[in-house]
Amino acid sequence: MKTKLLAMLLLAGSTVFAGPRFGFGIGIGVGPTYVAGPPPAPVVEYAPTYYRPGYSWVGGYYYPVGPRWNWRAGYWARPPYAHSYWVAPRYYGHRYYGGYWRR
Repeated sequence: MKTKLLAMLLLAGSTVFAGPRFGFGIGIGVGPTYVAGPPPAPVVEYAPTYYRPGYSWVGGYYYPVGPRWNWRAGYWARPPYAHSYWVAPRYYGHRYYGGYWRR
């Protein structure tokens, strides 16, 4: 009798936490991102002196963060594979397409 009562209390207690659940997903880095307005004019910057052999200069760019744009300053980066080059991010038709390395 006590085991049945304990099992009933355990099952009844666990249903308290079994409320309705819902969720939504946000894809980051998977395709274009919708943004309301275009980015500001790019900041004029010059690549510093040559860093190291095998490195490429990635120019600065704006990227959306919520309702505003943030500036990412240019930097030297090592390409992830041989003979690859950086394709800069772009804004087209209210959509932001992130930059990526291409063979």
